[in-house]
Amino acid sequence: MKKSVILSAVFAAALPLLAHAESISFPSDAPIASVTIPDSWGPEETETGIQATSDDNAIYFSIDIADEKSTDKVISDAVDFLTKNGVTIDQKTQKDAGNSEINGMEFTALDWDGKDEDGPVSVGLGFLSPKRGKMLVITYWGTKGDEDKHDEEVAKIVHSLKPAS
Repeated sequence: MKKSVILSAVFAAALPLLAHAESISFPSDAPIASVTIPDSWGPEETETGIQATSDDNAIYFSIDIADEKSTDKVISDAVDFLTKNGVTIDQKTQKDAGNSEINGMEFTALDWDGKDEDGPVSVGLGFLSPKRGKMLVITYWGTKGDEDKHDEEVAKIVHSLKPAS
């Protein structure tokens, strides 16, 4: 009996470790950056970067790579993606989140309130430069209320972003 109680306690303590996450370098053929996203978010490489969705679908998160010539198009494509998925952004709510530094890269972000078919959402675009001539464009789309429980995960994902070595 004691043995099964001890094994149960050890298993319960190990559960958080089972929420595995690996560092993913992208694009896989010529990495520009790496990020760590929990496996439960189903991270996958796209034509222009990487995307993932929280296991409860409360948050969509993507990181796209742009260069000096394609930055405007990548941003436009991100906004088009949101629009095609039923997200309406309230332009009057735009907030500049200011500048900070993440792993040696300057980070700046813009945030908006919006709506999708499920109700109120938060939308954000973030920008970092992992190396000269390259830009990472982060797209964030979260369901208000449900997204809050993922604050720590999102912060870890963003702070795991690093230039490729």
